Amino acid sequence: MTSQGARRVQSASPWEESFGFARAVAAGDRVSVGGTTSFKGTVLYGEGDPYEQTRVAFGNALEALKEFGLGVESVIRTRMYLSHVRDVDEAGRAHKELFDSVRPASTLLVVEGFVDPRILVEVELEAFRGA
Repeated sequence: MTSQGARRVQSASPWEESFGFARAVAAGDRVSVGGTTSFKGTVLYGEGDPYEQTRVAFGNALEALKEFGLGVESVIRTRMYLSHVRDVDEAGRAHKELFDSVRPASTLLVVEGFVDPRILVEVELEAFRGA
């Protein structure tokens, strides 16, 4: 879908339709991927495992980038939201495995919780598709 020069990509997230948002939006040279968890459709992957949830959530976000012909090398910023400080090391380990070669700017926050209490990690990323 295109409006005002932006292109939007939807995913199978159960919240996109009910909340009215897109998984990713490209405008100009930037692509933003909104809050992404380890859900695939209605199935949560890595329940109880922050490493696996981080890996799958970023995998889901990277899948959205593929819709724009982009991969991990285009990622310039990541954000990780965790529901428990105890999970920082495991989320960081997954992040390093995925992004060590590109070293994006990154933010990690511990938050009160998520819409589903089984979610331990939610991620976002931004990519640059310029020359």
